[in-house]
Amino acid sequence: MRFATILLAAALLASSAAAQTGGNAIPTTTLSLGTATPGGGFPLYGNAFAEVMNAAEPQISIVPRNTKGSNENIPLLEKGELDLALVAGEPAYEAFAGIGRAKVALKILTAIYSNPGMFVVRADSPYKAIRDLVGQPVAFGAKGSGLPILARYVLDGLGLKQDEDFKAIYLDRAGDGPAMVEDGRVAALWGAGIGWPGFAAVASSASGARFIAPSAEQITRIRARHAFLKPLTVPANSYPRQTEPITSLGSWSFVLTREDLPDDVAYRLAKTLHGAEVMFCKKLAQACETTAANTVAAAPKVELIHSGVMKYFREIGVVK
Repeated sequence: MRFATILLAAALLASSAAAQTGGNAIPTTTLSLGTATPGGGFPLYGNAFAEVMNAAEPQISIVPRNTKGSNENIPLLEKGELDLALVAGEPAYEAFAGIGRAKVALKILTAIYSNPGMFVVRADSPYKAIRDLVGQPVAFGAKGSGLPILARYVLDGLGLKQDEDFKAIYLDRAGDGPAMVEDGRVAALWGAGIGWPGFAAVASSASGARFIAPSAEQITRIRARHAFLKPLTVPANSYPRQTEPITSLGSWSFVLTREDLPDDVAYRLAKTLHGAEVMFCKKLAQACETTAANTVAAAPKVELIHSGVMKYFREIGVVK
């Protein structure tokens, strides 16, 4: 009798759970998210992304994973060892276009934030222009990240070679760069974006920071050679003691998905993400740029956006 009572209770609980989901229980979907090395912008964003998404949709469990960055994330997605990954604009551009490799069949889940590239130096250093850094030791970012690729395009547009005209240093950990600027091991640190941790660390240090970006004339020259780079602005007060806006250029980073991520999963991710835009923006300043409209504008081609995401975008009127 007691056993029958237990069975009845279990059946009622199952019936109640099914009723809450329209008669069809929705299993939890666990997805891996590749970020980058500790101390950089991608882990900061990726961890916040996972927290917001997991809180907004209990049937989704996104698990961030530190990687070597964009250049490792792309092949991991291709092999199906990651479901989602953060990828900088330049590696994504090369992968979609088949530059130096076969074209990828990965898809865009969302554009995350813009990446205006620039150098940061100590405020008391003598360096005030990009040409002043020629011949100097410069940290161009973590080895597997997209930052060195962005720098390569920017410098190429100015007739400079990253590994020949500078004493180029590539970091094992993105978070190592600020201390190297502070203690003089490097003259400058290259980075990108608004709220980038490396820039924030140097700007908050005792010596303070000076930012070096291409001039208006240099931006024109760079874009004449690499038109996919877009003029972008770092608003005033994005970093401590940065009182003026900084105009530079760069591209948008993305969350990419593996090729075979099901449409229904991509749809649920897009609906959850853009339904939580306000919450995400409050949690992380960079996330204020993570919008449906920015994804459509930033994608090299709209066909590269996941079809499940596009279904949601059509429903909300972002695309026709």
